[in-house]
Amino acid sequence: QVQLVESGGGLVQAGESLRLSCQASGRTVSTYAMGWFRQAPGKEREFVCGISWSGDNTYCRDFVKGRFAISRDNAKNTVYLQMNSLKPEDTAVYYCNAWGGYYYFPPRFDSWGQGTQVTVSS
Repeated sequence: QVQLVESGGGLVQAGESLRLSCQASGRTVSTYAMGWFRQAPGKEREFVCGISWSGDNTYCRDFVKGRFAISRDNAKNTVYLQMNSLKPEDTAVYYCNAWGGYYYFPPRFDSWGQGTQVTVSS
């Protein structure tokens, strides 16, 4: 079973940047698609960005496209989310997960890590 630990969140002002990391352990995730998700207070968790197992293909939702970028380092069993031009509406707990299948079409998950809090002030 894969354990995922997210880190890198914090409190920033609008327009600033953060880089999130998701470290996998327990088994390699190099053959899995991976992605970032977020959950704002009072809202459903939503898919943000996904990346193919090789890292050659990425997908981000329209509401972050052009501002966020996902990448991975399979040698380190780690996936990243570079977040630029942050907005107050990006405030949420950010989670990562791994799955077999299309990188742009994650399944429903039963298990999540603890996430990392991102707070963007105006």
